[in-house]
Amino acid sequence: MKQKITMLLFNNFTNDARVYKEGKALSGAGYQVDLICIQEAGKAMLPHKEEVQQGFQVTRINGRKGMICILSLLIAILVLGLVSGLFIATILSALCLVLLVVPKMRRMLHMVALIAEMTCVARSREPDFYHAHDLNTLPQAHIAAKFRRKQKPLIYDSHEVQTSREGYHGSIHGFIEALYIKTVDFMIVENDTRAKYNEKIYGFLPEVLHNYPELDVTPTKTTSLHEELNLPQDEHILLYQGVINPGRGLEKLVAAAPFFKKGTLVFIGNGRQKSELETLVAKKSLNHKVKFVPQVPLANLKSYTEQAYLGFQVLNNTCFNHYSASSNKLFEYIAAGVPIVACDFPEIKKVVQGDKVGLCVDSHDPMSIADGVNAIMENAHQYNQFKTNITAIKEKYIWENEQHRLLGYYTKLGGESHRKQTN
Repeated sequence: MKQKITMLLFNNFTNDARVYKEGKALSGAGYQVDLICIQEAGKAMLPHKEEVQQGFQVTRINGRKGMICILSLLIAILVLGLVSGLFIATILSALCLVLLVVPKMRRMLHMVALIAEMTCVARSREPDFYHAHDLNTLPQAHIAAKFRRKQKPLIYDSHEVQTSREGYHGSIHGFIEALYIKTVDFMIVENDTRAKYNEKIYGFLPEVLHNYPELDVTPTKTTSLHEELNLPQDEHILLYQGVINPGRGLEKLVAAAPFFKKGTLVFIGNGRQKSELETLVAKKSLNHKVKFVPQVPLANLKSYTEQAYLGFQVLNNTCFNHYSASSNKLFEYIAAGVPIVACDFPEIKKVVQGDKVGLCVDSHDPMSIADGVNAIMENAHQYNQFKTNITAIKEKYIWENEQHRLLGYYTKLGGESHRKQTN
């Protein structure tokens, strides 16, 4: 009988490359993987049930059942209070119902309903392992794994540094993580810098699972970026791909764009800062120099990346999460054969300078970014050498090598040997 894994993820799973690769690797090795994720509010409706591949199923919850239960309870308390004369209960339940008219309160209630529903669905499963992706699913996974007669192993897969992260309250998230981390049986982080940071604050060294892309040698060009953006075919595309959020140095990229001697800066993705950047571009009359493309599906992203002349990874040191990042896009640029202009943070610098696939710059200084871009574009020999070096190391940073770590971790926890399972 196949061993079962229940994974928890607090997004809709459409663009989460790490979870996608982990689920495929584990199901391919013979495990039955059941991913419980959410239908995000305001986004296109996705199937409630979905099969990624044989042995890897997805269940999306929307919090509707939880909302109905909460509303039913409030109405029942209101009616009971009116009938029995319990005025305090009547007033409190009525006040709660009125507050739900306020959008912020309704969103908070929906979040509570999602968490409650995810916990209930996860608890109803009978897997051999629970696997929590990030801190926002760890409490739910803890209840599902440990609040039962026969406790189940709990894996905590932290994709980010929860205690020092852009837009997060480090002290609050740190308190929650410290509370639950004592209950996990195994912890995974993205790289060695983050593992050492965890050891410093919690006293143990977690295991590492790098976020490398899958090897894909097939031609993937389906859409011409030049045609889509109405650019000449010989125009150099200087690409940033990924979430457009604060702290990623993107406003510095826009500030650097007027000083690029050649090329068009292209952003592919969506995020909280996108409208701000679009306004900044219009204000500086840079529409001819800076272009925006909406987020594209993971399956199509490589076809866009391959058309770039350079790729950017210019995180700012606003938190340890950024400082310690290695990031998907760094390895996606390498997989697509694109030289990189990057910040000089430890994990990124180790790849960019160590393997000589681009230049590191001061990502807080637009002129330093511009100087790095111009230095590459004005030195054809150096650019070609970067391309040659990328070809030489392309298979160094691929998921097919890294996934064996994940399977080994499960074997340590009592999972059957993946070799045995695939026979």
